[in-house]
Amino acid sequence: MEDRSPVSLIRLARESGEEDAAQPLNLAERVRDLRKSRGWTLEQAAKQAGLARSTLSKIENGVMSPTYDALKKLAVGLEISIPQLFTPPQREQVSGRMAVTRAGQGTAQATTTYEHELLGDALLKKRMLPYRARIRARSVEEFDGWVRHDGEEFMYVLTGVVRLYTEFYEPIEMRRGDSAYYDATMGHNVVSVSDEDATILWVTSLA
Repeated sequence: MEDRSPVSLIRLARESGEEDAAQPLNLAERVRDLRKSRGWTLEQAAKQAGLARSTLSKIENGVMSPTYDALKKLAVGLEISIPQLFTPPQREQVSGRMAVTRAGQGTAQATTTYEHELLGDALLKKRMLPYRARIRARSVEEFDGWVRHDGEEFMYVLTGVVRLYTEFYEPIEMRRGDSAYYDATMGHNVVSVSDEDATILWVTSLA
């Protein structure tokens, strides 16, 4: 039977988010992107850097490899350090990614103690794993030891009453609207103390 425990789901999500092998930086594209991000024309950037427009054009088109002196001028003109010229853009740049999950249309994954509905499952390389969980367990004895994994975790009680057990704290009873943020490497389990199954929103960091 395929392992669908919370830890295995988080591991699979992390593996699907692994970065592709780093590609060599294209200096020509990097210089052009830096110029355009400042809203400068070739003339403006060349003047700012103290270079001829034709020289900057050749650098941006990969026709000419800049000398060290030209690199220094470019860095000064762009108001960055020389190493930053060779540093890829930060991942925090706006990508416009979005995934909408309609009510009840998340990817269902059932376990003995929890019934998960994975949200935003269409996106790969996520930094968070959001999911709604129906809490089936009524006792910590139903778990095969503590659940623990890398990262941090946020849980928010949607319906019912749950009891959050953690390795280093006394059990905490939580009701609708209550939330907890904790270190997920610390052992943790959640049980429902309602007559019905409780539901919670869980968000686990993957970075």
